[in-house]
Amino acid sequence: MRVAVRVPATSANLGPGFDCLGLALDLCNEVVVDTEAPPGVVWRGEGAQELPTDGSDLVSRTMAAVGERFGVPLAPLRLEADNRIPLERGLGSSCAAVVAGIALASRVCDLGLHADPTSVFALAAELEGHPDNAAPACFGGLVVVADGAARRLEPHPSLRPVLLVPPTRLPTEQARRALPAQVPFADAAANAAGAAMAVVALTQDPSVLPIALRDRLHQPTRLALVPEVAEVFADLEARRVPVCLSGAGPTLLAFERPGAPEVPAELVTAGWRILRPGVRASGYELVG
Repeated sequence: MRVAVRVPATSANLGPGFDCLGLALDLCNEVVVDTEAPPGVVWRGEGAQELPTDGSDLVSRTMAAVGERFGVPLAPLRLEADNRIPLERGLGSSCAAVVAGIALASRVCDLGLHADPTSVFALAAELEGHPDNAAPACFGGLVVVADGAARRLEPHPSLRPVLLVPPTRLPTEQARRALPAQVPFADAAANAAGAAMAVVALTQDPSVLPIALRDRLHQPTRLALVPEVAEVFADLEARRVPVCLSGAGPTLLAFERPGAPEVPAELVTAGWRILRPGVRASGYELVG
């Protein structure tokens, strides 16, 4: 059996929607498994020179965990992946690997999970621990998550995401550890209002994005870890370009709109990448 899965990059938090908002981006990893080919692991694209090829990678470990959970041990197989999602940049690369592993293991073992995005989401959120990434990777579009439940919303058709990907990496665990244990009540209230406004901005009225993406809970602390990113962030805000950290960062997610300021290419220095992937309407997709 030969089967492939495409899984999109995701941007979580979206400013004030800390741990509850996520957006699927049309930037996909594609992973192929072949149960009849000589066993092995091959990577192409992002992380090709550093990801393990001994079966200890996150896709392979997730597949093994799914097989073990359902009592269907996986036989050795060949795994090949084309990675387009940058690693440790706040774009959900780990979650994409987990979702890919669940969908592929389900298909190879004939478990039926892959046909039900809700089941894949629940298992991915459990295994990977970030439901705000798992939800858009499974359902596509804009997703709100709370207490294990996820609801997909239709993003506004005029949304034009722009990713500013720095050469610097920021592991999610490091970015999480930097956050304060307590926050002022006023900041929490401001973020609750901002998250509600962000949903309105992303689905109905993008003109309020510059206001809706403001955050007091996590972005100031995380931007302080990457001063060169903080400089670009401040420059974009000064230009009235809607911008937030993508996930835990350090990638910046900006939005361009007709008639509004765009992201100038000269804003970033050598080593940065500017990507315009578009919003992805669907989540993971099995092929074959």
